[in-house]
Amino acid sequence: MRSHYCGVVDAAFIDQEVTLCGWVHKRRDHGGVIFIDLRDREGLIQVVVDPDTAEIFTIAEQVRNEYVLKITGRVRRRPEGTINPELRTGEIEVLAKDLVVLNAAQTPPFQLDDDDVQEETRMRYRYIDLRRPSMQAHMQLRSSVTQKLRNSLDDQAFLDVETPILTRATPEGARDYLVPSRTHQGSYFALPQSPQLFKQILMMSGIDRYYQFARCFRDEDLRADRQPEFTQLDMEMSFVEEKDIMQTTERMMRELFDSQLGVQLPDPFPTMTYAEAIAVYGSDKPDLRIDLKLVELSEELANVEFKVFSGPASDPASRVAAINVPGGNTLTRKEIDVYTEFVGRYGAKGLAYIKCNDVSAGKEGLQSPIVKNLDDDAIAAILAKTGAQSGDLIFFGAGKASVVSDSLGALRVKLGHDLGRVEEGWRPLWVIDFPMFEWDEGTKRWSALHHPFTAPSSTDLDHLRNNPGEALSRAYDMVLNGTELGGGSIRIHDAAMQQQVLELLGIGEEEAEDKFGFLLNALRYGAPPHGGIAFGIDRLVMLMAGASTLRDVMAFPKTQSASCLLTDAPGSVSDRQLKELGVKPRKPVQPA
Repeated sequence: MRSHYCGVVDAAFIDQEVTLCGWVHKRRDHGGVIFIDLRDREGLIQVVVDPDTAEIFTIAEQVRNEYVLKITGRVRRRPEGTINPELRTGEIEVLAKDLVVLNAAQTPPFQLDDDDVQEETRMRYRYIDLRRPSMQAHMQLRSSVTQKLRNSLDDQAFLDVETPILTRATPEGARDYLVPSRTHQGSYFALPQSPQLFKQILMMSGIDRYYQFARCFRDEDLRADRQPEFTQLDMEMSFVEEKDIMQTTERMMRELFDSQLGVQLPDPFPTMTYAEAIAVYGSDKPDLRIDLKLVELSEELANVEFKVFSGPASDPASRVAAINVPGGNTLTRKEIDVYTEFVGRYGAKGLAYIKCNDVSAGKEGLQSPIVKNLDDDAIAAILAKTGAQSGDLIFFGAGKASVVSDSLGALRVKLGHDLGRVEEGWRPLWVIDFPMFEWDEGTKRWSALHHPFTAPSSTDLDHLRNNPGEALSRAYDMVLNGTELGGGSIRIHDAAMQQQVLELLGIGEEEAEDKFGFLLNALRYGAPPHGGIAFGIDRLVMLMAGASTLRDVMAFPKTQSASCLLTDAPGSVSDRQLKELGVKPRKPVQPA
């Protein structure tokens, strides 16, 4: 029906005839001449309808925004003074010779150039929202990103292999979406949280190098960077160590950012241990663009009389840390109160601070409710360790180590953005040497920090059994600008080691055989050393597009309550369908 996309017609087409199809972005009537901005996925073009073509002009008078048109006309240069340098088509316009209304449109619920539309409305009318030039650009970027990644892996001898969507529930950290079986009543499939076990079995099957753009499902509470169903680039390799996977994926990301954004990422990416990341940045995905750091003060404050500091400083499970904010003295008490409320969301009971008016004057030059509780030696140690200067402000965290790290780590990022301390550019990072296990106070048992199939750094079964809290894993996360792009590990390829890890997680032999028997059996039949990684495609594209939520780079996302406003899903089903499945509905429990 058309000869060209609207957005690609430029000055090279002058005096040529083109046929275009698209939507009416705007219609303007200027003194008897009608201008139509016609839009398709490639952009806008200006069409001129002259009153001399009476039949066409009459049709053009009736069209409104979002009408679907087919226009044939001659490309000509725009008059002097009307050129739009912001558009590829800005030097030219099309003089219409024929105009056909392919479809009329009701008045849309919002204008496509309105940036202040409620998200609920955007989700309900997603087919209109996706017409926005910004959303079209996001969808094109996403397509280009996945194509580039696919080409890169194809070039490196990876095979694209699909794994099942209907599988069985496995404990991988989040709740499963369950699917009742009609043919096996009383039994349930689970939608995969990831293809983890299948891709490991592919390595045991001799596939050697696998990848897949996999749909994954997790029934968990949502945030800006979470969706109940999402896409990940899943990868696995045989006969490899950590450096092999890291080098392969680094190369892939460097090629991607170069081709899509013209950005040169470093070669190689820097590496940081988990312990250093938590100690210095309060996070296992630190944003290196922000120059603020956490400074440990436990040793310096262990013997002060101020119990708020000395108590945590003397407790191995706690810590006292500080952030020095250069020039932070300008923050008002009201602004400090806002930051105090902010860290409270992460479990902090308060936010102590010291304003450094004149560090040369010692305690007299400091302004803070806590200064009177600290002796001169403690004050001197704080100033020396933090490197505080006159005009700076020091924030403190004291308490359980995880709470201090989480709260000050989040505060560090918020201060960086609020105070304009975020560098331009892209700062990738590998975080390595994660703990193998973490202790769950609620269940009083160990849980896997990544997943139960991650290999420990040591292959000594007795040492692992007797010292699980000291064990490090062969896991690695790729982080970019404070966002985890992907995580992976070298896997356990020995059946005895896998059995031991499951046992440490409280999964006995009988339960292990029931849930993971197929994996344990496969491990006994000659499993190669293998490892892999998975990248969140939605999150990657969100970062590259400069979007604020995953919903802006997904065609049909769910809301934060895991519903689809476009299709009104989830919805009810008939009693007949439920009977076929052997499912009897129960009324939902009403909150007290």
